Amino acid sequence: MTHPPIKIDGRPFALGKRIGKGGEGEVFAVENKPDSAVKIYKDELRAKREPKVRAMVLADLADTTKLVAFPAAIATDGRGGFLGFLMRLVSGYRPIHELYGPKSRKAHFPEADYRFLVRAALNVSNAVVKVHQSGCVIGDFNHSGVLVSNKATVSLIDADSFQYSKDGKLFPCVVGVPDFTPPELHGADLSTVRRTEVHDNFGLAVAIFHLLAMGKHPYAGRFAGGDLSMSNAIAQHRFAFSQVRVSETRTTPPPGSVSLKDFPPQIAAAFEAAFGRNPAARPSAVTWATLMKELEQALSHCGKVRTHYYPSAASSCLWCRVAGQSGVDMFPDLLGPAPQIAPGGPFDIERIAAQFAAIKLPDPTMLLPTWSGQISAASEAVAAANRARMGHRALGAAAMIAAIGGFLAAANFAIVWIGIGIFGLIRFFGGSVEQAPFKAAYSDADNRVRSLQQGFVDRLGLSELVTVKADVEAWIRSYRDLDRDLAQNIQKLKASRESRKREEYLDRFLIRRARIAGIGPAKTATLASYGIETAADIKSNAVRAVPGFGEAMTAKLLTWRKAHEDRFTYNSTPDASDVQAENAVRANWATKRANLQTKIRSALTALQTGPQQVAIRARNGDPALMDALAKRAQAAHDLKVLGMTVPTAVPFTIQTRQAPSPVQSPGASPRSAPVGSASAPSCPQCGSSMQRRTARKGQRAGKQFWGCTRYPTCRGTRN
Repeated sequence: MTHPPIKIDGRPFALGKRIGKGGEGEVFAVENKPDSAVKIYKDELRAKREPKVRAMVLADLADTTKLVAFPAAIATDGRGGFLGFLMRLVSGYRPIHELYGPKSRKAHFPEADYRFLVRAALNVSNAVVKVHQSGCVIGDFNHSGVLVSNKATVSLIDADSFQYSKDGKLFPCVVGVPDFTPPELHGADLSTVRRTEVHDNFGLAVAIFHLLAMGKHPYAGRFAGGDLSMSNAIAQHRFAFSQVRVSETRTTPPPGSVSLKDFPPQIAAAFEAAFGRNPAARPSAVTWATLMKELEQALSHCGKVRTHYYPSAASSCLWCRVAGQSGVDMFPDLLGPAPQIAPGGPFDIERIAAQFAAIKLPDPTMLLPTWSGQISAASEAVAAANRARMGHRALGAAAMIAAIGGFLAAANFAIVWIGIGIFGLIRFFGGSVEQAPFKAAYSDADNRVRSLQQGFVDRLGLSELVTVKADVEAWIRSYRDLDRDLAQNIQKLKASRESRKREEYLDRFLIRRARIAGIGPAKTATLASYGIETAADIKSNAVRAVPGFGEAMTAKLLTWRKAHEDRFTYNSTPDASDVQAENAVRANWATKRANLQTKIRSALTALQTGPQQVAIRARNGDPALMDALAKRAQAAHDLKVLGMTVPTAVPFTIQTRQAPSPVQSPGASPRSAPVGSASAPSCPQCGSSMQRRTARKGQRAGKQFWGCTRYPTCRGTRN
């Protein structure tokens, strides 16, 4: 179709192909101006838009920044009638939601890791700074107006909708989307509201939260008081991720979400302020730019998945934890883990298993200190008990003698003397020592001994060696099963090919681009926050679990999914993705094999050298344990003196930590990853869980630190 020529600043130009269409008009390329585009308004909107556009062009806003596509020149028809405006062509950029949505990011930004998203957040902040410096207010902040390139650079479009004032005249922004509109404007007539930078600060914080939290909306959560629309949640200040207003918001984030605790304190505080009750406290774009720059310098690299970068404030890899909780790897290694070769030369599992079987760990009873002293006398408690018993007998004897004498002297008072006699008999023959305190004393002494014995063998390193030996037994079994596991995984991959291809096909259809009755931007944002982004994600149970989605909404989404599913045609011809998928399985197998070799070799060395080290440490003895043994012997002697039975001693057994359950490596599936502990960090050397220990010497003596649970096999620590 040929379009009539237009004039730009009075000079004729021919329109090129149409490159966009929206509610207000169309956008065209301009022939012989490859870096420019023209927006042509619909006929009925031209008179309304002309004054603002002319004011922006006269102010030369387009010359103030390259980060915003401001109107640069007026476009007219041949007779000088207003049509629209010329602007910088933003080419090769995509809407920001295609970056922060996990599915769309995989399709459009496949090489983007978390560093990329943080840089994009920084650039969005800088772009908003430029808008505010120009005297404009964005007003209608939304995900479609922010574009991102494959270099994380950002451009803001739809600048003609910004609020602008010139020579005392206000050109308002009359629209807005609910999920980016601040609480104080929900329910207001936006066409009559004078927007401020404070309002923009809310929308900017939402965009940054989307980027840092993998598409989660800050107000998408489950309200304890029942289903609540996103508009109402925002209006009621129910920030789902708040750490300081939990009792007030009564809202919990979606499963598999990040936490504000995963970010540096200053960023967590910024989000609390941005989504708090005081609009004036919202961080400005300048503040967010500073915070994002600091976050760029405070990212750690995961030791397990090479595409995982995460805030150093998190105790362990944030994305491994989220993947373990949700089953979705936010930053999958699309090439699969690089095959690894364990150091140490040829690995003969049967020879190593034989070496392992030959290792005999020391008998803990042969290492524990023993007490061989003599107890010469009962304790003071026994003496006191005996004195009390003799006193009771003496009193009883005196009472009986008095009763007999009294009866002989005054038989008329026989009833009295009989009573006194009975009292005397009871005191004389009932004056036995109470057993309970002495049995309790022995039990306490015995428990103290056992606790100190356990502590002694723990300090020797024997408890850890026992655990390591159990670990090695499990690792050897896993290693022997590797070839079988590889064959099974490849078979499963082939058997599930049609299902996998169907899911890949359905993943092409984003809910955000669909037109489904009753599902607008706010509901779309809620679905995305609960991991429902494409047609492939739509499952009846998953949708019903989203707050605000009942049977009717679920049925609409299922119908939309089925319409696309019915158009799927399975092609059994192998393609590049099949090779990639199998290579990923094989690479993961090679990595697991190398990791097992490394762990088995390391553990075997520890088991071979450990017993000698344990024996050397055992020579130092344990004064506290010796004192406890002496006290137990005294308690046993007291029981014997009092004629009580001493409980039979129970042989000492080592209490060891439970070996961690094996977790599937994230490379095994593009949708899985190991679970990180929410409470204890992972060891920086071997990836195992860590536990609190207390330093016994050195500059940090007496202070706590994180130590690897596989010590002494692994000596990884964190402060």
